[in-house]
Amino acid sequence: MALLTILHHPDPRLRQKAEPVQVFDARLQTLIDDMFETMYAAPGVGLAATQVGVPLRLAVMDCSEDKTRPQPIVIINPQILSPSDPEIMEEGCLSVPGVGEKVERYRRLKLRALDRHGQPFELEAEGLLAQAVQHEVDHLDGKLFIDRLSSLKRERLLKKLRKRQAA
Repeated sequence: MALLTILHHPDPRLRQKAEPVQVFDARLQTLIDDMFETMYAAPGVGLAATQVGVPLRLAVMDCSEDKTRPQPIVIINPQILSPSDPEIMEEGCLSVPGVGEKVERYRRLKLRALDRHGQPFELEAEGLLAQAVQHEVDHLDGKLFIDRLSSLKRERLLKKLRKRQAA
């Protein structure tokens, strides 16, 4: 396994819309394993393939509270179904390090996706897992959580990020 480089805003590859996964081969399995290793090392609770420069509709997540008992989840070609109960949640991103803001997300949803072997599954998610699913699907659609902020908050945050990058 290998640690992958996580892209940081404003890298234009983060805005690329991911393509559906069609081949479930050894290369894909290695990518998934490397993404998990990278996510855990960061540390984070989710990582989309687009965040490591791979434009495929693939994300890995682990929202377990007990880090001695990991609960890894792979979602491939995900579709969010039946979102409900919008609420404001604190959110951050490995591609926008050191920044956290409140964004609106759905508290509950149903997810339809393929697992790492191409087998379809559905998952009922709520709380942090539902938030992580939405966040990673946004990445696969070329969106960042900062896009969900008001224009005033987003501009203020981007100014702060530019200042930090210039230093």
